[in-house]
Amino acid sequence: MSEPKTHIEPQVPPDAEFLEDRPRRRELDEPRSFAPRQAARTDRPGEALARWPAAWDGLDPARFIRLPRAELAAAAPAVAAETALAEDRALIVIPCLNEAPIIARVIAQVLADDGLVDPVVLVADGGSTDGSRAIVAEIAQRDPRVRLMANPGRLQSAGVNLAARLMGEGRAWLVRVDAHADYPPRYASTLIAEARRTGAAAVVVAMDTHGEGAFQTAVAAAQNSRLGTGGAAHRAAPKGQWVDHGHHALFRLQAFEAVGGYDEDFSHNEDAEFDLRLRRDGGEIWLTDKVRIGYHPRATAAALARQYFSYGKGRARTVLKHAAPLKYRQALPLAVAPAVLSLAAAALIWPLAVPALVWASVSLAYGLALAARARDARVALAGPAAMIMHLAWSAGFWAQLLSQALEPRVEAPETRFARMAAE
Repeated sequence: MSEPKTHIEPQVPPDAEFLEDRPRRRELDEPRSFAPRQAARTDRPGEALARWPAAWDGLDPARFIRLPRAELAAAAPAVAAETALAEDRALIVIPCLNEAPIIARVIAQVLADDGLVDPVVLVADGGSTDGSRAIVAEIAQRDPRVRLMANPGRLQSAGVNLAARLMGEGRAWLVRVDAHADYPPRYASTLIAEARRTGAAAVVVAMDTHGEGAFQTAVAAAQNSRLGTGGAAHRAAPKGQWVDHGHHALFRLQAFEAVGGYDEDFSHNEDAEFDLRLRRDGGEIWLTDKVRIGYHPRATAAALARQYFSYGKGRARTVLKHAAPLKYRQALPLAVAPAVLSLAAAALIWPLAVPALVWASVSLAYGLALAARARDARVALAGPAAMIMHLAWSAGFWAQLLSQALEPRVEAPETRFARMAAE
């Protein structure tokens, strides 16, 4: 049995003569047209004194590459149709890491949209070990609109950036869909319509937090109130408005790429850091009131604390990177961690306990008021839940500040490209 061929060789007659086999006659060599030359003109046809590419400046490509008018006329509608189609197409990216219980539902909700044109739903998996990849792969076999992509960077920021680079060509819109949420019908197409109506570079959405079980219900009540969010627009805004930041939903892909996408060094707060760069670049952000999403918070106190500790670190990194001032509602929680630490000395200097006691009393009373309004005893835990959020966020912020303050500064070596630019 003959072995399979791994390459194909051209078939030529046995008596064929190749130019390489003939003696070379240099006097017949053609001059290298438009190559850099130092010699004077020899008046041979095709030569030019100008160095490449300056010699091309006076040439009109249309004089050398031309289609018959009939072919151009026939191709024009197809080109116009493809251009129009690209302006409607959306790339929908779902960053995923161990989301087996919910990933199929999220994909189905996003695809429940008859207003989309040739959409691609790309799940950027950061290395799931719970069967998420198998679930998405099985859906992709049935539905060609769904794709699965490995995200070696693991973080959401890295996954969205990679998806935009690999699959963004021929698409005008980039939609980010987080797995821990519920999405209404016609979600993505409504966002596109809002971007077109307002001219915004990005459209963000408001969210309502929903919980199951006592603790998650309490966390949801806290996050839906001023106690937990300080009145952030994307939590409480009743109508559409221009904002500095919100929950990321849709970008004009061109605007996303123009500012460099997400900073992949950020594991948290990458959205707020991106919004700051986008607005400095002249892009505007519209908070729509046409759609809202439902968010599912962390179900345990430990998970909630870890999440908000990371949020605090991310916000500190954004402040340090851009020298961006904190808003009033963000600055207030900064005092929580120092106030709690001061309790250690309160036995010796009792007034040091006052700030922490005031904070705890206000939080607990606010939770009780929320429970009375909702007529749900579980909501009374909103006070302790908010205290976890405040303390963890404040601790994360201060930890990041101290970490960078103590970190030795290393001057980056001058690169060859920097020296060339200076010259």
